Amino acid sequence: MGTAISLDLRDPAVSPAAVDAMFDHLRDIDARFSTYRADSEISRLGRGDVTTDACSPDVREVLARCEALRTLSHGYFDVRAHRTDGGLDPSGFVKGWAVEAAAGILDAAGALNYCLNAGGDVITSGEPEPGRPWRVGIRHPELPEMLATVLETRDLAVATSGAYERGEHITDPHSGRAPDGLLSVTVVGPRLSEADAYATAAFAMGPFGLTWIAGLADYAGCMITAERRRVWTPEFARYTAAS
Repeated sequence: MGTAISLDLRDPAVSPAAVDAMFDHLRDIDARFSTYRADSEISRLGRGDVTTDACSPDVREVLARCEALRTLSHGYFDVRAHRTDGGLDPSGFVKGWAVEAAAGILDAAGALNYCLNAGGDVITSGEPEPGRPWRVGIRHPELPEMLATVLETRDLAVATSGAYERGEHITDPHSGRAPDGLLSVTVVGPRLSEADAYATAAFAMGPFGLTWIAGLADYAGCMITAERRRVWTPEFARYTAAS
């Protein structure tokens, strides 16, 4: 998926085979959904080599959920908006969706306490040790060696969107331009698939995106503006580490 994936697992009883199955699942998703691979299902579908009906159930599920997100986001999350060749790019949903399913493999194997990190998009389960939450650092969008903030989470997902890893790959579908006045968006909530997509949509919206996030049940958000100010929804403060 074009990013490093790491797992901090605190349950020694979970078998190595379960961890291997989790990574095998992620490799399979990458093979079918990568926009960098000409032979992936999503690339072949975007070129018109195959029809949606001929694709796997996973592809059909992803496209259906992306269409629902397009409606929810007033068109700001659009799998066709960021491809100059007219192809499909559901990456803003697929990474979170795939990592969420990978976490489900760990859960089924009895894992209760872990942190699964896919390039800054994170699922935390339980605690690293009794009484202490997971601490999730949010990278500064301009200074990669620094953190913009640190969150404390249990059984939550964290997703961040910005232009610092892949350049200006997120655009406003209505104007075709990158949003002004914004460096990054972080969303916290119960599901990484949705948090990932919500962060992408909110970034495309620009400063208005924070108001949109505030209206989403069970999710909170923080933005770093072009003036390097942090602004957040009221619920976001509850996750911010004290020090």
